[in-house]
Amino acid sequence: MDYKNKTVWITGASSGIGKELATQFAQLGANVILSARSVDKLNELKQSLHGDGHIVLPLDLSAPEAVLAQVTDLISTLPAIDILINNGGVSQRSLFLENDFNVYRQLMEVNYFGLIALTKAVAPSMVARRSGSIVSISSVAGKVGSKFRTGYSGSKYAVVGFMDCLRAELAEYNIHCLTICPGSIKTAIAHNSLNEQGIAQNKPEHSIENGMDVSVAAKKMILAIGNKKDEVIVGKGLSGWAPTIKRFFPRLFNRLTARTNYR
Repeated sequence: MDYKNKTVWITGASSGIGKELATQFAQLGANVILSARSVDKLNELKQSLHGDGHIVLPLDLSAPEAVLAQVTDLISTLPAIDILINNGGVSQRSLFLENDFNVYRQLMEVNYFGLIALTKAVAPSMVARRSGSIVSISSVAGKVGSKFRTGYSGSKYAVVGFMDCLRAELAEYNIHCLTICPGSIKTAIAHNSLNEQGIAQNKPEHSIENGMDVSVAAKKMILAIGNKKDEVIVGKGLSGWAPTIKRFFPRLFNRLTARTNYR
């Protein structure tokens, strides 16, 4: 796919997968709309990108109603969106019995409702043009569950279900809908994961530290977008094979996950 002069909107663009996707799309000639909460980080990224047609548009996905109102008001002033990448999100590493209820609210607001709000604001313009791609970053945790991730996994399962339904509804308008489920990717996601009080845990995790390089993951994601895939798993080792193992050996998988202890 030729991305030259295409407009790609990426949430969670200030770090990790989002930042790497922005860098690689810009290198391919795309104009990138950069969204996250940190204006300073977005402006710094914009200055580093190839090309000069990029836009910084701060969004706080934890306030989905505000996102919907803000983007609905702005959409007519923006370039036509060719690819929307719902990447912004937050993870969690804590036990259900220890979690404050508010942790689940935080995760759903950002990972699910924030994603829906932005998609709701952008999709009508794609439908009107009968062209565009809506890409949502779920997770391998959105396909299989494990300990310490009841909130995160639940929110990512919701993204997979939403995208399956959206794909069916928008097919008649020639809108491509892709769900990407990353496994362990080398980013700061573990450090930013919420603990039982809804506060970033600020510590590493072995599987993430030894995960797939983020530049390799981004290349695979861009390839999946170009090939108009419906759903892809991006990961190496057990994190990439987990959905297949769960499908064919569910009892074995469930026993293995019950023994997991990342602490």
